[in-house]
Amino acid sequence: MRVIVAGAGVAGLAVARGLLNAGHDVEVYEEAPELRTAGGSVTLWPGSTAILDEIEVDRTELGRRLETMESWADDGRRLFTMDLTAAERRFGRPSVHVARRELVEALAEGVPVVYGARVEHAVPERAEVRLAGGSTVRGDVLVGADGRRSAVRAALWGDDRATLSGWVTWQGFTTAPTSLTERRRAVMIAGRRELCGLIPAGAGRLLWWFDVRAAPGGPFWGDDPDIVARLRERFAGWADPVPTVLKTMTDVDFFPHHRHPISPVWGKGPTTPCRPPWPRAPTRRWRTPGCSPARSAATCGRTSGPGRGSRAGPPRSPRRS
Repeated sequence: MRVIVAGAGVAGLAVARGLLNAGHDVEVYEEAPELRTAGGSVTLWPGSTAILDEIEVDRTELGRRLETMESWADDGRRLFTMDLTAAERRFGRPSVHVARRELVEALAEGVPVVYGARVEHAVPERAEVRLAGGSTVRGDVLVGADGRRSAVRAALWGDDRATLSGWVTWQGFTTAPTSLTERRRAVMIAGRRELCGLIPAGAGRLLWWFDVRAAPGGPFWGDDPDIVARLRERFAGWADPVPTVLKTMTDVDFFPHHRHPISPVWGKGPTTPCRPPWPRAPTRRWRTPGCSPARSAATCGRTSGPGRGSRAGPPRSPRRS
């Protein structure tokens, strides 16, 4: 079977790798001139680390294994702790926090990708795409993994643009020593109109993200002349290690996706796109206890459809994905 994949992000690379392992002919077309490695880091739950194993991604050196997830008040009071090792024992795979660069580089190994090839138009019923240069490519199956401005999605469901969530997120790494850097704890700290996340990502790195409520044109949007000063002002007095992170922060620490359309506490990031490829690209070696193809397919149906539930919106609960 010949499969055309539009997009070489986490989802596109994962489905391509799984299909290649299953013996199919796969072609991936990516708009960027090279592999897109920019970004912060992501948490992979047991279901996702199991999928990496199934599609033969070597994750032994990826990121940092997590044992707890904690919620704090901004004064440092611990509100609750979630034991992630319970899920690890049940499903047989750990929760891991990994830099996006390392994840996509591992997924891309051995996957044929045509870079500088933007998909402008798609004809899903013919599994056909037209590239920016005017050429067309056709296969037996077409997979749309070309992001929130997806040409494949537009061909299927028309104009269904994401709406502003009212939250702005700023993300980066620090290598300065903190009380969490070498631990296995993911921490989310909640204020009245602010959120902060701190998660170790391995190799002496701590991912930080700061979320604030702001309307378009407010002080935390990208045209502000001194974002770092505004964040230090907004999060002044928060519990350790927030002061250390703010003290060492500079403008160059921000990642290109610092105006990410979905707040980190609301979206599941690459954890979600890792899941749909699994039931679609079975390998010869299933079974992770409690993680069946049927369960993954059901989850895919709930999270990847075109309805309003998939739009960006404000976080409903203090959780990091």
